[in-house]
Amino acid sequence: MTGSLVLGIDGGGSKTLIALADRDGTVVATSGGSGINPMDRPDWRGALDAMLAPYRERLPEIGAVVAGLPAYGELPPLSAEQERAIADFFGERPQRVVNDVEAAHIGAFAGGPGVLILSGTGSMAWARDAAGHSLRVGGFGEAIGDEGSAHWIGITAIACASRAMDGRIDAPDFLAAFIAHLGLDPASPQDGLIAWRASVEHARSEIAALARLVDTLAERGEPTALAILDSAAAHLATHVEAARRRIGDPALPWSTAGGTFASRLLRERTAARIGSEPLPPRLPPIGGALLGAARDLDWPVDEAWIGRLAASIENNAIHARNGRTPSPRRDDQ
Repeated sequence: MTGSLVLGIDGGGSKTLIALADRDGTVVATSGGSGINPMDRPDWRGALDAMLAPYRERLPEIGAVVAGLPAYGELPPLSAEQERAIADFFGERPQRVVNDVEAAHIGAFAGGPGVLILSGTGSMAWARDAAGHSLRVGGFGEAIGDEGSAHWIGITAIACASRAMDGRIDAPDFLAAFIAHLGLDPASPQDGLIAWRASVEHARSEIAALARLVDTLAERGEPTALAILDSAAAHLATHVEAARRRIGDPALPWSTAGGTFASRLLRERTAARIGSEPLPPRLPPIGGALLGAARDLDWPVDEAWIGRLAASIENNAIHARNGRTPSPRRDDQ
């Protein structure tokens, strides 16, 4: 049964998903864990190795691997280290390491042309034309950019809250909700905010988590939160527009990926800025990794196969919510 399965990895800043699929496009095992972004987590290699460990006994069955890893391709020494991590575990079998946004793009358009705008912990657009030429927009990290991402929304919320604490802006409802959310002392919120920021273990992901608070407040009509989401949408739309312009196709279809787009308001305001609705992703990012690996093995991938894979991934997501995901270990052991 050598080569009867493909393995995909969808790594991110907040979480990681690993899946095995067979030649029929059925997911036979899944598992997950924490984020493995090396920009935020120095111990990313150990975390990845631990998540891969349950798949060791199934290595003889795995024919190809595509690993979508955060920050891949952005710093050459780091990218080489990520490639080594995959090669050390999977040996000489066919394997590719790609940026996690590229894997998401493969999934969203089933390998076809389009612009994918991702807003998760970070942000980036990935574009590919019909001839297979690709480029990226953004993805410079939170120290330089990541505009419109959950981290950007979170850091903007912190900035607004700090200004409200000082009286530089008038946002009483936003400030009260922010103080309550972080559990700060209302009598000395400035000191509390500084102490909170100094104490967070994984600053990037914990700041990004504040995007959910902003979305909740925006849904209630709080003006500061609405303004933050509107600004985020403007940044994300600019990513798509720049990608279309650079690749030379102003009508290239677009789609979304990343947890920040769970926000209804962010989705709607981004679409309004772009002037069209996004295409629903054909496959989620983990599906892009599995599809890429299947094509690397020249499996007969067609529309029916993609449909089965999409349905199987969705079924596994439902089972995961109910605590019944298939194990990486073989059923007969």
